[in-house]
Amino acid sequence: MLHRKPKKVAVLMSGGVDSTVAALLLKQEGYDLAGLTLVLSGEAPAEEAARQCEALKIPHAVLDLSGAFEERVVGPFRESYRRGETPSPCVDCNAAIKFGLAWDFAEAALHAEAMATGHYARTGSDGKGPFLARGFDRGRDQSYFLYGIPLRKLERLLLPLGSLAKSRVRAMAAEAGLSVCEKPDSMDLCFAGQADYRALLEEQDFQPGPIVGLDGRVLGEHKGLAGYTVGQRKGLGVAFPEPLYVARIERKTNTLVVAPREALLAGRVAAVGVNVLKPGALEAEERLFGKIRSSGEPVPCRVARWDGVRLTVDFEEPVFAPAPGQKLVLYDEAEHVVAGGTIQG
Repeated sequence: MLHRKPKKVAVLMSGGVDSTVAALLLKQEGYDLAGLTLVLSGEAPAEEAARQCEALKIPHAVLDLSGAFEERVVGPFRESYRRGETPSPCVDCNAAIKFGLAWDFAEAALHAEAMATGHYARTGSDGKGPFLARGFDRGRDQSYFLYGIPLRKLERLLLPLGSLAKSRVRAMAAEAGLSVCEKPDSMDLCFAGQADYRALLEEQDFQPGPIVGLDGRVLGEHKGLAGYTVGQRKGLGVAFPEPLYVARIERKTNTLVVAPREALLAGRVAAVGVNVLKPGALEAEERLFGKIRSSGEPVPCRVARWDGVRLTVDFEEPVFAPAPGQKLVLYDEAEHVVAGGTIQG
């Protein structure tokens, strides 16, 4: 555990306004910084990130992790997808790549004692230890995507934008004369320049097949399972007396199962691959607040069972369409992340 201000901080620099302002704020606070840009899918090193580091007068390094990205993020994404799940690859990218391999490189090569990013979430410490919490800007909060950071590293993660609104971040960039202040936002994906996850899939994932109801009756034809997610309503092209939603994605038979909304409600949700950031809160069986997808507000729930492997929670009101492969993230009353894991059907 680090109980003093770190001497050297590595800032993950994408060349966007968020990471640039994060570096700006840390520099203003007197931190010794080094910018680090990750190459994740074979593209050339980010020249924009290098320009921003030069403007801030901080050193810049580039780390090619494209091979590890393919092995640890893209490969598992494809495997999860073909099991009929709805994976969340940016969570895996944060945990395995940014807070894993990139962090290790920063420590070894850049002599960094801490890491910083431009994510909209908060870190800090209270009487119970370090915490990760929701960001001030609710429309930008990214704590859901960060729950996988190892607890032992949490105290050394700096998130300077956690208490700011995006509009204020852009204003700060403009006030500092940074050219990146007008740069459009990138997609919140760890696909390194790819705006659509479908680009990671293959032709075999886009074969037409039947759309069926829960009773097995064929209602229409889908255009390829890659275009659908559990809970989706739009784009089904099925005529039916009431609205239908994607209930299941059956890869083995290339079948899309649809049902009325009520059939997709669930009171109990289970997750595996759980990372725990506040063990005490998880084990106390206190009232928590859960999210089953990145959008929306956390809603009340209680832990039904936690055996160290599988986490099961009961929501006070049923939640809509918990999708296998997506993430269940739990928060406490203080909006601190308690734990998160992969939803299991």
